[in-house]
Amino acid sequence: MRSDDLYSLPKDLPVPVDDGAARHLPHAMVPPIALRSTRDRDVVLAEESHERRLVVYAYPRTGEPDKDTPPGWDAIPGARGCTPQSCGFRDVHGEFARIGAAVYGLSTQTTAYQREMAERLHLPFEVLSDADLRFASALRLPTFEVAGMKLLKRLTLVLYRGEVEHVFYPVFPPDQSARQVLDWLRAKV
Repeated sequence: MRSDDLYSLPKDLPVPVDDGAARHLPHAMVPPIALRSTRDRDVVLAEESHERRLVVYAYPRTGEPDKDTPPGWDAIPGARGCTPQSCGFRDVHGEFARIGAAVYGLSTQTTAYQREMAERLHLPFEVLSDADLRFASALRLPTFEVAGMKLLKRLTLVLYRGEVEHVFYPVFPPDQSARQVLDWLRAKV
């Protein structure tokens, strides 16, 4: 069993700073790479973003209810909070749908790992696996390494018409991310 609560954020989390690692992303073309989803289909964000705005929140890794996080996890700025962030997008999913935006989660975890989390959290949207880091490499998404894993730094992309329309980076606090993106979209549409 875990020694902490994976559904809430500790009060003393370090705040991530903008290290410039996402500065190149606005107006970048979305690569036509298929990503496996928790609904057992391949999703090509480049194609789907031509139909409507897509919100893709990228996160390092969701925790497992029966396992502790990697050593030092909470001390890494921006690492902690994947489950609260996912729950935040779940809780306002209907509001994204009402303004015509689709939501996707994205991590380097396998689809099987993500599927357990998506079912446990009752996510109404798909989570995409970039386990081979092809999408992250093509867009040069910011990453970090811990405990032998290469993980995405937390950021949110708004994709539209095949390109990155807007980037939220760094994202903090993660449990407020969905509301911040929703407010930006409402001002835009």
